[in-house]
Amino acid sequence: MFKPTDQAEVLLPCNDLQPTLDFFVGELGFRIDVIFPADHPQVARISGRGVRLRLEPGDGDPGHLRLAMADPGEGRVLTAPNGTRIELVEADPPVVIPPLVPDFVLTRYGNDPTSGQGRAGMMYRDLIPGRLGGRFIASHISIPGGGLLSDWVHFHKIRFQMIFVRRGWVKVVYEDQGEPFVMQAGDCVLQPPRIRHRVLEASVGLEVVEIGCPALHETLADPEMELPTGRVLPDRDYGGQAFLRHVAADTAWTAFGDGFERQDTGMLAATRGIGDCYILRPGASRGLAQPAHAGELMFGFVLEGTAVLERQGEHALSPADAFVIPAGEAWGLKDCSEDLRLLQVVVP
Repeated sequence: MFKPTDQAEVLLPCNDLQPTLDFFVGELGFRIDVIFPADHPQVARISGRGVRLRLEPGDGDPGHLRLAMADPGEGRVLTAPNGTRIELVEADPPVVIPPLVPDFVLTRYGNDPTSGQGRAGMMYRDLIPGRLGGRFIASHISIPGGGLLSDWVHFHKIRFQMIFVRRGWVKVVYEDQGEPFVMQAGDCVLQPPRIRHRVLEASVGLEVVEIGCPALHETLADPEMELPTGRVLPDRDYGGQAFLRHVAADTAWTAFGDGFERQDTGMLAATRGIGDCYILRPGASRGLAQPAHAGELMFGFVLEGTAVLERQGEHALSPADAFVIPAGEAWGLKDCSEDLRLLQVVVP
């Protein structure tokens, strides 16, 4: 039975101990914890940089270590006398945003409703399979069984990330944003860079839409932080952005275009212009013409209802369908059902 006090060590073959010890201790700052036999040392346990190593005679792969440093220099790779490769990397590298590869995307729920198992029991359906060159990811996430979730305090290294609740409810808590709260259908949050958070509980059949940039980004645990923090800092800056909680029930609808209505979330201001999010519905008109845009992303997700997307032809839209319109292309909607609700996310 494993105990919390149990410790692991990485075994590295080493048939000539002293020069390898000199390298790890003298050059990399490790310390010797154990060494034997005293009259002719052949085995040593050393520790440093967050890892424990056991050097002992033997054959096999000498191993490959990655040491995270504040200033590793330009892609340095060292080789210890026993053959172990040591790659020196940045401890906190910057977020890399891949070049945008524009594309028209139409993802139909009816053609591919399947989801893949993700973190904490969440099921992920990919809404932009090509990822626009790796610049954006959009996911239709569900938790069919609901209940308490096995999530942990974590944060993301991202440029932009938002969560919109399509169906059900979810209980969440965020760093310096007070007590846990419940997001209902129609609500959304902006998760600014590196804000610590945790998903606590969900209703049966919860569905959310999550959009992030870049597509490939790190999720990092923070076991030292306890949430809630006991503080409420609504104006706190997180990497140049502010936390945003949009409550649909408290937000009015305003006129949009020729005969449509729009519910704003306030995301454009919270992101300092990086991204926007709003919901559209028909008003007096069942059609909407939209001019070409010049931004990075024009993403739509059908929350409810049906419509016909006009973009170089006609494309029927049903609930949970998603689309991306490339820059420079006009588009529109027609034959919209009265209950149409369209989520739009724009990165200008």
